[in-house]
Amino acid sequence: MTKLMLAANWKMHLGPEAARGFLHAYLQRHRSAPDREVWFFPSAVALEAVAQATRDRRDIRVGAQNVHWEAKGAFTGELSVSMAAEAGAAAALVGHSERRHVFGETDDEAGRKVRAVLTGGLTPMLCVGERIEERDAGQTLAVVARQLAALGGLDAATLGRIVVAYEPVWAIGTGKTATPADAAEVHAAIRRWFADRGVRSVRVLYGGSVKPENAAELVAEREIDGLLVGGASLDPASWAAITAVRAPD
Repeated sequence: MTKLMLAANWKMHLGPEAARGFLHAYLQRHRSAPDREVWFFPSAVALEAVAQATRDRRDIRVGAQNVHWEAKGAFTGELSVSMAAEAGAAAALVGHSERRHVFGETDDEAGRKVRAVLTGGLTPMLCVGERIEERDAGQTLAVVARQLAALGGLDAATLGRIVVAYEPVWAIGTGKTATPADAAEVHAAIRRWFADRGVRSVRVLYGGSVKPENAAELVAEREIDGLLVGGASLDPASWAAITAVRAPD
């Protein structure tokens, strides 16, 4: 059974003290379940606090929001994979749309980061997705394929360690959400890309204005293995509702 993966991206919110307060409130509401796992991607300064607060919960994993591809060096403000792991990270986001479109991260740089995360023994969650003008031009699948091409040269066993999050840029923080059918089409294309390279199974999440009100409808779609959530993961009650979601019968 593939476990439902529910990931919280806190972005530039919740420092160490606020993170500890959040988890105190959230863990009182959330019970572990064998069919799902919860991931937290806090800010770099709160990473260790979240890892410590959840260390006794085997159903919860913690990751970094961003890492550098170099192991060390004169890269002021950057975080290496080994530093993230030492702070308690088991995973790292790579290529989030804000890294790409606000900070100018390229597909090539995303590919380097994925390789660094894999080399460091962590799980990379590679984010892919199109802008609204690309969607309107019918280029969604081509854009996603281009972003996945940064993984070129990795063998099937290595590719199988990667989690992919499809997050259409036009749906992030806008209140707009891709329909389950829209997401399913892209998720199926992502699976075909991996299958063509010998990967029999890949976990593909959806992200983009996910809320308690639409979470159940999204996870009911067979192609969606979980959710990557931004704003709605910043409130303990809202996040507890999402992590308890059940697909409608």
